[in-house]
Amino acid sequence: MSSKIAKPIMHSAAWRISLWATLAFACGTMLVFVFLHRFVADDIQRRSDAWLSGEVEVLGDVAERTPKDALYGRVVGEVAELAGKEVPNKALSDSSENDSVFFLQTGKDGSLQLWVGAGNGEANLTAIRASRMLPDQPMDLHVSGFPTPFRVASIRMDDGSRIYLGLSERDELRVLRSLRLRFFLLWLLIVMLGFGIVFFTTRRMLSHVRRITEAAAGIGHSDLNSRVPTTQRNDEVAHLALTLNRMLDRIESSVHQLHTITDSLAHDLRSPLTAIRGKLEMSLSAATHGEQAEPIVSAIEELDRLTDFLNKSLDVAEAKADALRLNRSEVDLDELLRIMIDLYEPSMSEKGLQIGLQSGGPLRIEADAALIHRMIANLFDNELKHLPSACTVTIRLRVEDGAASLILEDDGPGFDAEVCLHLFEHRVKGKESNGHGLGLAFVDAVARAHGGAVRAGNRESGGAQIAVTLPVVSQGHAGSPAAVMHGAH
Repeated sequence: MSSKIAKPIMHSAAWRISLWATLAFACGTMLVFVFLHRFVADDIQRRSDAWLSGEVEVLGDVAERTPKDALYGRVVGEVAELAGKEVPNKALSDSSENDSVFFLQTGKDGSLQLWVGAGNGEANLTAIRASRMLPDQPMDLHVSGFPTPFRVASIRMDDGSRIYLGLSERDELRVLRSLRLRFFLLWLLIVMLGFGIVFFTTRRMLSHVRRITEAAAGIGHSDLNSRVPTTQRNDEVAHLALTLNRMLDRIESSVHQLHTITDSLAHDLRSPLTAIRGKLEMSLSAATHGEQAEPIVSAIEELDRLTDFLNKSLDVAEAKADALRLNRSEVDLDELLRIMIDLYEPSMSEKGLQIGLQSGGPLRIEADAALIHRMIANLFDNELKHLPSACTVTIRLRVEDGAASLILEDDGPGFDAEVCLHLFEHRVKGKESNGHGLGLAFVDAVARAHGGAVRAGNRESGGAQIAVTLPVVSQGHAGSPAAVMHGAH
């Protein structure tokens, strides 16, 4: 099996790392801008307040020195207009009037005496009366009819009158808006560029990890000679590759030792068993009476069971160690099941069992034909040994979720309740069983060795059910599903 599956970019580790890194960078730069914006706004306001305080003192001094005659309003008004033209960064207005600065002088009773600015000053005077202006301390003033507030400074004259000088905050807000827009565009560009750099760097770094993962996933039970790719860089990824290769060396050595031990054990046990069986067959040929032949036949059967137990035990042990050797080839499960049914049908008919196959046609898998044959034989042997007469065995073969599904069901008594949770464990069997408890353990071992799985349990309607799933190589279903029934009553 291989892990070379195309994953969406947004599900990759490089994407997540880049996203979180960029998010942290974006939040950090945004926080810096908030402080920078606050500093610039305070600095602009401080400069505006300094200009207002200076100008209002100049205007107060001019008003104090100018005689209170007919020319008073003209002289003070011109000075106020001149001050309005000195406003820095003044934006051009659609109106010919000076709506950025206003000059207002009130009498002792608070009435309007002198006004320089846009409009007649009534709205400005109303706003001033509604506010609590403090001397020598500029403050914001919201005037009806103006979208932006004014920054206003005031001074008290010796005769009890007051002079107010107001500067619109429109230019200040325009500067701050321009600053925000420029920073946002620059921030967006830097964030996108940073994300691209981090993503490219991280993806390039993790690409070698991905190659290591794909190579490690491709090292199967029969391909322990392969190794993951290494690099000349002396970094963590290179150390990971070297560590995995050293681990694979140890695994290959352990599996080789396991194969050597099991082969030696099988040879050392099979040789005397074969010799004993040969001598028993010779004795059986020389026996003249049926009473003498019966113990010999029984001994031969026990030797055959012992040999089968030996083979299954070794296969189960190797499978549990993920060291079961497979000679893979294309196997047609439909054809194999029909052959096995024809082979077992006489024995099942003799016991009064009926067996049926429901299949949609050829279904090919890549597997070890001998092991699959033995696996199916174990399933049939279990049914033959444990089912009472007049029962029916049904086999369904189909494709489910891209895998071959072989489901074997019967209408017998089912599995004993005490063994239902341990059906695939070594040497677990029911009370009435006279076997070694290796049948389903062997089925599970073969299925797992081929990348499949086995489920077993009792049906709600009665009887046992065993479901084996195996990966499909090629599917050759044609025509409508056919149902074939075999057996005798």
